[in-house]
Amino acid sequence: MTTDATTTPARAASPRRRVMAQAAFELGSLLRNGEQLLVSLVLPSLALVGLSLTSSPSLGPGRRVDVATAGVIALCVISAAFTAQAISTGFDRRYAVLRYLGVTPLGRGGLVAGKVLATLAVEVVQIAVIAVLGLVLGWHPAAAGIAYAVLFVVAGTWAFVALALLLAGTLRAEAVLAIANLVWVLLLAVGGVIVPRGELPGGVGQAVAFLPSAGLADGLRSALVDGDLNLLALAVVLAWGVVSTALAARLFRFDD
Repeated sequence: MTTDATTTPARAASPRRRVMAQAAFELGSLLRNGEQLLVSLVLPSLALVGLSLTSSPSLGPGRRVDVATAGVIALCVISAAFTAQAISTGFDRRYAVLRYLGVTPLGRGGLVAGKVLATLAVEVVQIAVIAVLGLVLGWHPAAAGIAYAVLFVVAGTWAFVALALLLAGTLRAEAVLAIANLVWVLLLAVGGVIVPRGELPGGVGQAVAFLPSAGLADGLRSALVDGDLNLLALAVVLAWGVVSTALAARLFRFDD
């Protein structure tokens, strides 16, 4: 005598589990990339040590290590949210990874959410390392501004991930690689990140005032050095986030 076996179909993972699984995959990819680890962690650490132990370039008023640490945290956000994400997304698009993931149950929204969560996880590691290093060097952050600093990190992550997706979704991978690294260098040098805008030569400081890099760095310095919320800087960062998100949603292509 035979009996019919009944099978229960496997349940699809919940959207939350799918996003978390994608975030874990994205995080692993970022952490395995030696070049991006260099840009995201090693170079900011070296910048902090160099700025704290020397007197050049001028960082303006305030304790030098305090001003430097806030700027380096801004650099960490830019490195993880823009440079690393633009390059990884550009090559994922080139090798059709994005096209396949976009038609899975994860969906395009889940893919973007996974990238944002992975970026925030990398930033937690970056900021923890920079904070410990800063404390060793004598950093004394303003306790009243820590919540404001977290707000700027989250807003800056949104703005720079959106910019990364806009770049990676419209240009070929080789161009994304070159432009993302060039932009990182330019923002480091004259973007108001490491050197405050007021210390930049001539009218450069005024010219970069409305860049997302300057808004992020100005906001973090106001929060961590003075304990204040810089509303103008926050408005600059949020405006870039809104505009970049709208453009990325309209122009992003999943196929190279």
